[in-house]
Amino acid sequence: MSDKPENPNYKRIWATVLLIPKGKVASYGQIADLAGLPGKARLVGRALGFAPKSIKVPWHRVINSQGKISFPIGSEHFEQQKGLLQTEQVVVLNGRIKLKEFQWQPDLSELLFKLEY
Repeated sequence: MSDKPENPNYKRIWATVLLIPKGKVASYGQIADLAGLPGKARLVGRALGFAPKSIKVPWHRVINSQGKISFPIGSEHFEQQKGLLQTEQVVVLNGRIKLKEFQWQPDLSELLFKLEY
């Protein structure tokens, strides 16, 4: 599978991430599953890195399965993601988000009507 921006799976991933509401987060694996790409959590990370700025994919709402920001604590990207989440009232303590409180739990009908694949 290619890592180039034209990878058709990237569009599926971007479309899924676009559905995460403000104030909620999802894990890389959760996005992969919802996009019909089970086991492809790393592909989600790559796809987010290639997301065109023009479609404004809310990449900051995607975290790892332990509820943590994946960037190294204190790095520029870490601080950017933390700041964006905090502006949406997501509580970030030591790089961690409480999944019980902030994890996106989409309704099946929401996915069926909004995703085009």
